[in-house]
Amino acid sequence: MQYRRLGKSGLKVSELSLGSWVTFGKQVDSGLATSMMAEAYDGGVNFFDNAEGYEAGNAEKVMGEALKRLAWPRDTYAVSTKVFFGGRGPMNRGLSRKHITDACHAGLRRLEVDYLDLYFCHRPDIDTPIEETVWAMHNLVTQGKVLYWGTSEWSAQQITEAWGFARANGLTPPTMEQPEYNLFERTKVEGDYLPLYDLVGLGTTIWSPLASGVLTNKYADGVPADSRMNLPGYEWLKERWESEEGRLRLAIVAKLAKLADDAGLPLHHMALLWCLRNPHVSTVILGASRLEQLQDNLAALDARDRFTDDLAEAIEAVVDNRPEPPRHF
Repeated sequence: MQYRRLGKSGLKVSELSLGSWVTFGKQVDSGLATSMMAEAYDGGVNFFDNAEGYEAGNAEKVMGEALKRLAWPRDTYAVSTKVFFGGRGPMNRGLSRKHITDACHAGLRRLEVDYLDLYFCHRPDIDTPIEETVWAMHNLVTQGKVLYWGTSEWSAQQITEAWGFARANGLTPPTMEQPEYNLFERTKVEGDYLPLYDLVGLGTTIWSPLASGVLTNKYADGVPADSRMNLPGYEWLKERWESEEGRLRLAIVAKLAKLADDAGLPLHHMALLWCLRNPHVSTVILGASRLEQLQDNLAALDARDRFTDDLAEAIEAVVDNRPEPPRHF
């Protein structure tokens, strides 16, 4: 395991980390979560990701129970959560000062920690001025409840606006963004955010490196009964990959699988290592519903030397989707 700075901050996070979306509180109970987190930690993982919207807070509870059992020294790991999707009430959702504050306190209780290392704004909130959100995050930082705050799936313009307001008013600016990034989703990380890595020192904690499992090639013959695409509440994911565009992407996956086989790599290892080749990726968040699955994903690091420049060029020829840099860059 290697460690990378979270943007321009001094925090160093493991290049692979463990997330809880879809799994914790749904497919993974506290016992299995404890085993998986212990496996990840023993393999060098020091960052564990969560959100208030994951299983309505149950993912945070499961992770909190695991952290309590494991009793690691607090200075050996970082934990995050996110704010936005807290509930259906008018004060339980979004990025108002009130909801950000209430959600932080609730997350601390569920995770059973005294402070959050990373706190993300899970989506932009068009109903709340960015200035209000920046102030709310800054207040939590000064209170010692949050160390670094950032965004998830914000536009480059929104991140720049938040950063600019913070800098102009002596407040704590956003440090990191959590975007989707994989061989099919590249526009934000490689295109839109390109000016921000130098301008604001943006770090990225990328999610869905395997495109919700599609880059394991397990959907080549249809959707397995035990896959996340068949989970209640994730019908949208199944529809996405059964669309015309989804079927075209599955054809590309078959070609990528051939490249990986020729290189002596499992396809999912190749996909993870591809993400890690981007120097602007601070950490790649893994998701797993079984201990064996997590162990297998962590083993991708053992094959790092097999990912050559020639393989990278061959992958580009297959996917043919490299984003154009912003015009002003």
